[in-house]
Amino acid sequence: MKTAVIDNDKIIVKNVDDITLNGRKGAIVKVIGCGLCGSDIVKFVHKIARNGTVLGHEIVAEIFDINSATSFKKGDVIVTSHHIPCGECVYCKHGNVSMCEHFKSTNIRPGGFSEYVYLSEEHLQNVAHLKPENLTDEEASFYEPLGCIVRAVKRANLIKGDKALVVGLGSIGILTAQALRAYGCDVMGCDLLAERIELTKSFGIDACDVRELPDEYEADGIFMTSGADKAISTALKYVRNGGKIIVFSSTPSDLSAYPNNEIYYRELTVMGSYSPSPVDLKDSLALLKEGKVKVRGISTEYKLDDIQKAFDDTMSNKIMKAYIKL
Repeated sequence: MKTAVIDNDKIIVKNVDDITLNGRKGAIVKVIGCGLCGSDIVKFVHKIARNGTVLGHEIVAEIFDINSATSFKKGDVIVTSHHIPCGECVYCKHGNVSMCEHFKSTNIRPGGFSEYVYLSEEHLQNVAHLKPENLTDEEASFYEPLGCIVRAVKRANLIKGDKALVVGLGSIGILTAQALRAYGCDVMGCDLLAERIELTKSFGIDACDVRELPDEYEADGIFMTSGADKAISTALKYVRNGGKIIVFSSTPSDLSAYPNNEIYYRELTVMGSYSPSPVDLKDSLALLKEGKVKVRGISTEYKLDDIQKAFDDTMSNKIMKAYIKL
């Protein structure tokens, strides 16, 4: 089978032995397509992942072989996430599922940029769902990233009608804005790039150049979907006293920081949000199925053999998001 693996400063496609169940519970799935996540790029660029690693986790796949107590069967087209929380540890009990050690240790094998992938029985039981018939494969691949967004929106715990500002209108920012609207918020998005602002508007979201936001604008919640260090000053400028800043992106420097005294004197809440729980993923799929979050036109399709170009085009901002079709 074909897989795309890290090879020093490149992503190369190579043939490896097919994987089989070999008596294991779970399923072998034939990957139809897999979205390219920003975390895949971070792991590649910063050499967090070792040579030989198969990246990718935003998969849509068809069940090829199965040995499971679930109702899934051969031929079913499904979406799945890659991590599963234990539900019992201190992190899970406090709602920090993505800090759970079991969550971190579980994954799809070898990775989504592969013709075939092994899913454990635990995946089938907790985070796999049949693909809704009204979604294309590419649309359904947003199941996991939107799940991350749903968790961030829930963690913010804003009240219906609250003002929410999304800083950074890449694919995650556009989805975040739509999810906030679905949860009843009054949403504004901002960016520096005109094409991203216009694309956001095409989904019915108010958006503007961040330099054109009125000085008097105030938001109850700021969602940081930009990885720029300068976005921190934008958040502090436009969050109301007593408001919340939800950190939903990494920045180039570990030295990026929110000033202690502003947080203290203004009673600001600054919180991070990373990966979703099974419930968040289920809610994500419902938002996609019901059309409350639309994703058509956000991603650009590439063949597996062209995956290096997909990485390059994403990193150079030629495209917003890549979808690798296998």
